[in-house]
Amino acid sequence: MSKARLVITAVLIEGRSQSQVARDYGVSQSWISRLITRYTNEGDAAFEPRSRRPKTSPTRLPQATIDLIIELRTQLSSKGLDAGPHTIAWHLQHHHRLHVSPASISRHLRAAGLVEPTPAKRPKTSYIRFQAEQPNQCWQADFTHWRLADGTDTEILSWLDDCTRYALSVTAHRRVTATTVYNEFTKTVAHHGIPYSTLTDNGMVFTTRLAGGKGGRNKFEAELRRLGVHQINSTPNHPTTCGKVERFQQTLKKWLTGYPRATTVTELQTQLQGFVDEYNHRRPHRSLPHHATPATAYISRPKATPATRIDTHNRVRTDRIDQAGAVTLRVNGRLHHIGIGRQHYRTRVLILAQDHHITVINAATGEVLRDFTLDPTRDYQPKGPKQKKPRT
Repeated sequence: MSKARLVITAVLIEGRSQSQVARDYGVSQSWISRLITRYTNEGDAAFEPRSRRPKTSPTRLPQATIDLIIELRTQLSSKGLDAGPHTIAWHLQHHHRLHVSPASISRHLRAAGLVEPTPAKRPKTSYIRFQAEQPNQCWQADFTHWRLADGTDTEILSWLDDCTRYALSVTAHRRVTATTVYNEFTKTVAHHGIPYSTLTDNGMVFTTRLAGGKGGRNKFEAELRRLGVHQINSTPNHPTTCGKVERFQQTLKKWLTGYPRATTVTELQTQLQGFVDEYNHRRPHRSLPHHATPATAYISRPKATPATRIDTHNRVRTDRIDQAGAVTLRVNGRLHHIGIGRQHYRTRVLILAQDHHITVINAATGEVLRDFTLDPTRDYQPKGPKQKKPRT
């Protein structure tokens, strides 16, 4: 039995006073008075729960704005573009002169059933992100697979600027080879200048460093060496190192899905050019200040070159501290053991190496565990000077 029914029974049937019932049941006397009035006028309907929605909502968005939010969501999603609350807020501000918070947009999208609830994700603060400070400081590259209308497999090679997310080159090929990578890199350099560094995975089209010393450098690596470009390769089985270009390819495929499948590589290349134009010049990017477009960020900043050494981290690798409290790092062909401390056993770390300057960071918290200059003449790199035991 509900408390409302108990209160009505105590007052009208048992004949107890409203003040006494309010004390016995821990409710206000004014609520009892309103409840009795409703029961007198409505009968048993007074026991049904009522909406607590206010009679008026002065701050509620106009219905025209809500309809525009839903329309933008539908338009962006149909084109395979990002249609999140922040992107919709950007379009409302820049194209319709309306200022609506992303929280309000998200609330109305949920009310319209356009957002599916997802389980709790890992918080963004738990990730340690690295981003170049200038355009052309680091170019990321990767290729992905795509099928034509008749089922023919093709591959799409992408070059992306790490700092501004500017799509430098996106090309379709029957098959990406080392020669393909060299040719497209040469064309991109002719159009955008020589980068300071490149970041790729360990595919044979990018590097032969995992080929067991057979065959020497490939054509792409030789060109990087000739131009003085620093080549950086991710740790094997760690695709998140090249996460920016991986995420770019996800956006690309989502966009392509919204259009009819191309029948030829040439037709696919035409679709890719349309995507690059939309991505670089009209699509706001959430990772950039004020959600600027990649083209705006790329053009407005000074470019890095091989002669301007900006990024002090030549290499980034991950490791886990062993039982002895140390990690290993190979420098100039020699393996060195770096002491961290046994209390950090099994802790995952990022090792940032610029020549002999080494920084070891806790990958989960961002805490700097060691920052020192490596002694190339020693195998073991202790945490500090060895303390002499006092004589007894």
